Amino acid sequence: MSSVTEPKAPATNRIGLTIKEYGGLKSTLCVGCGHDVITKQITQAFYDMGIEPHRVAKLSGIGCSSKTTAYFVERGHGFNAVHGRMPAVGSGVMLANRSLISIGVSGDGDTASIGAGQFVHLLRRNIPMIYVVENNGVYGLTKGQFSATADLGSKLKNGVINDLPAIDLCGLAIELGCSFVARSFSGDMKQLVALLKAAIAHRGTSLLDVISPCVTFNNHEGSTKSYKWSKDHEEPIQEIGFVPYFEDVTIEQKPGEVQDVQMHDGSKLRLKALRADYDPTDKRKATDLLTEARDKQEFLTGLIYINEKTPDFLTQLHMVDEPLATLPESKTRPPKSALDAIMQELA
Repeated sequence: MSSVTEPKAPATNRIGLTIKEYGGLKSTLCVGCGHDVITKQITQAFYDMGIEPHRVAKLSGIGCSSKTTAYFVERGHGFNAVHGRMPAVGSGVMLANRSLISIGVSGDGDTASIGAGQFVHLLRRNIPMIYVVENNGVYGLTKGQFSATADLGSKLKNGVINDLPAIDLCGLAIELGCSFVARSFSGDMKQLVALLKAAIAHRGTSLLDVISPCVTFNNHEGSTKSYKWSKDHEEPIQEIGFVPYFEDVTIEQKPGEVQDVQMHDGSKLRLKALRADYDPTDKRKATDLLTEARDKQEFLTGLIYINEKTPDFLTQLHMVDEPLATLPESKTRPPKSALDAIMQELA
């Protein structure tokens, strides 16, 4: 009989992988950056959901945030697009292979300034894609200038005051028909990982606007995206938990306090409404809530709006389930007779 204790086997998820197998390269961001916390929660969400790494398509543009796709799901597919052009690349990825799970990580500059044109068309098309904005209100790679999401009256490290109104990404997304709109804070890890799991399960565009303080250029008194300001002004609108469909579900539900939102794949997002009159499926109420919060200088966190009735873009186009690369040429290329018919019409 051996007295040597056998090493404990590492914990695995439902497909037999460890959380280490959802990791990536070592981060080169500033120590304490909120982006690294978001990366950790993305890793946790994919692990908990048991997503096969080869099914993950990671997309980004330019900026501190766009480096982070190298830090999770190393065995996924990665594409680093040029500044602000990630939505078009992500759209092409999903059109070519709808079996993938696409996640784009962008920053407030990449999304709300140079990429604004592409961003709004992604939202209105309802491309099945998780779009995470790591929002710190400044351009970190170019020494901390204000971005388009910086709040009116906020202050830079050098004392400059912002005199332009901020673009509210969640308000914009709701207005343009995005079917899943949420906001969170990188310091609220429990809420963030639940929202990420719900976004993975959702079929359509899932926008997650995550306040992620920049420790180098925007974490000081006078900043409205510092850790202290964010903690002092965060107003969660629900207590959120996500129950994946592949697990037994036991829900304690009290009338008037809890709402279950059915996702397309059968999983559920469980919400506990702090306000009895709040309904996340009510577009008008969601918009009013954001306006009210902005007037009070608060930022709401939680699932702000969801619409499961609008089909995603690929369904609207009647795209096939198979990746296009696996189809024979007879299905992907019109026959010569089709070209002849067109030419005959033009003759």
